[in-house]
Parts: sequence; C-alpha cells; structure tokens
Amino acid sequence: MANMEVIRRASGPATVFAIGTATPPNCVEQSTFPDYHFRVTNSEHKVDLKNKFKRIYHLKQSPNIAAYAAPSLNARQDMVAVEVPKLGQQAAEKAIAEWAQPKSNLTCLNFCTSTISVDMPGADYHGCYGGTSALRLAKDMAENNAAARVLIACCEVTAMLFRGPHEAHVGDLVGLVLFGDVAAALIVGSDPVRREDSMREAGLLVDLMRDIPGLVSGSIEEILKEAFGSFGISDWNEIFWIGGPAIFNRMEMGLGLRPDKMLCSRHVLSEYGNVSSPSVLFVLDAMRKFSVEEGRSTTGEGLD
Repeated sequence: MANMEVIRRASGPATVFAIGTATPPNCVEQSTFPDYHFRVTNSEHKVDLKNKFKRIYHLKQSPNIAAYAAPSLNARQDMVAVEVPKLGQQAAEKAIAEWAQPKSNLTCLNFCTSTISVDMPGADYHGCYGGTSALRLAKDMAENNAAARVLIACCEVTAMLFRGPHEAHVGDLVGLVLFGDVAAALIVGSDPVRREDSMREAGLLVDLMRDIPGLVSGSIEEILKEAFGSFGISDWNEIFWIGGPAIFNRMEMGLGLRPDKMLCSRHVLSEYGNVSSPSVLFVLDAMRKFSVEEGRSTTGEGLD
C-alpha cells in the first residue's frame, strides 16, 4: 500500500488543448463525380441515377466492390485496415504539434470509427455519436485525474458504402452522396501546465429512414430540457449542432434558432459531407477558427 500512487483530482474543468483534422489527398469534383462513378461501376446505362452522387474512391483493384451486392468484405477490410490508421495518425500528429508537448505526456487514447469495427482490437465507440461519447469519457478522465492527457481520434472512411447503383435501393445512393472521409483528433486535459514560451459480406448497406429529421426534431426539445435544464440553459442558440441538411432545417424551425447558428455546422457538411463520429470535432475546430476571425470573446463563439 505504501507504494500505491495517489491519484489527484483536477482542480479545474476539462479543457480542449489542441485539435487536428485530416482528409484524404484524393478528391473528385462534385460536377464530374456522377459520370465517373457510373463509368467505373459499368452502370452508364442507368442515366436517371447519375445525379445522386457527389464523391468516390477509385477502386478498380477489386471488381466485386463495384457490383451492387457481390462478396467484397475482405477487399474492403484490407483497404480500410491500412487507410483508417493512416488518416487518423495524420490528424493526431497535427493535434500533438499544436499542443507542443512530448507524445510521452499522453496517458490515454479514445478511438472512434464505424469503418473497421470487426477488427480487433476494436474501437472504443462506433457511429455518428462516437465523437461525443469520446468527449464525455475524456472529460471524466481529465477531471478525475489531474495528470490525465487524453488523445481522442475519430476516423471514418466510406469504402464500406461504395457499390454500383441499384434502382430498388436508393438509400445506398444517398449514403454515397451524404457521407465523407475524414479524421479528427483532440487532446483533452485539466489543470494545464503553463509554459514560459507560450457488417454484411457485401459491405455496409444503407437504408436511411425518410422521417429521421421529423423524428429528431419532434423529440429534441424535451431531450434538451432534460439535459440542459439543470444548467439554466433554455435558449438553444447557446449550444451547437451537428447533423445533415434536413435535420438542420427542421431544428432551425422547431427550436427557433437564429439563421447564423448553424453556420459552422453547415460549413463542415458542405466541405466534407456527413463524416459520422468526427463531425462534432470538425465543428469544434470550425467554431474556434470562426471565433478568432470574428473577434469573439472566446473560442466557443463567445458563449463559454
């Protein structure tokens, strides 16, 4: 017992020390993507479906990936098992460089992805809520251990969604249009040290419910009251949002949000698509940059 280390609780709240983001080097222009996608999937005769698409990877190495439901999980896994860690590492290195402290000072890693969830060791969190779950856990770690320095890394690569078009499965086309490939990383801790120098075999099939925006907007206010009521927050312009364009529109109308409230969220969506778990981290990064450009009192758009 005499040798047991005493863990000291932090005296201050959890703080985001640094943010890093990364995107793949390849990019297909939205204006040329439909022709490109239907060409590489040998589907140019399906003219009516072409305008459903925006971006894609070049995947000629495995013909099954270009088919609608051919067995291709091994090929997809081989691809993303390399690319997800690579993209996540780029984001983490940017965050560590901004933090400007040795990597050896990091004590914990929270990793989020839906892309390679069948691999082991598995990710800590999956899905669009993964980024917020990782932030919650990092907050608890940082505030209950003053020495904790938590690296959060979220990465999503949409290779699991890519396939040839099928008239009876429009949801897959929507998934290709909506989702994007990114990685984001944050470093979270408390009591900062101040420095003197300042899936199926065919891959992931998408079947999006048409009424998701209505379901979300219809119940969100009661959830917000339960979550933020104890903090005295009732003006929903005091928090920030992530999601898709239909959800944004319904939220604005249902909650009476200011037109500029979704500015950073819509910017991230327009630049990168719906990027699932890293979305919240990308919006945080956009908010702090916007706050500096606008001369706000804090990096949280002057709200914190």
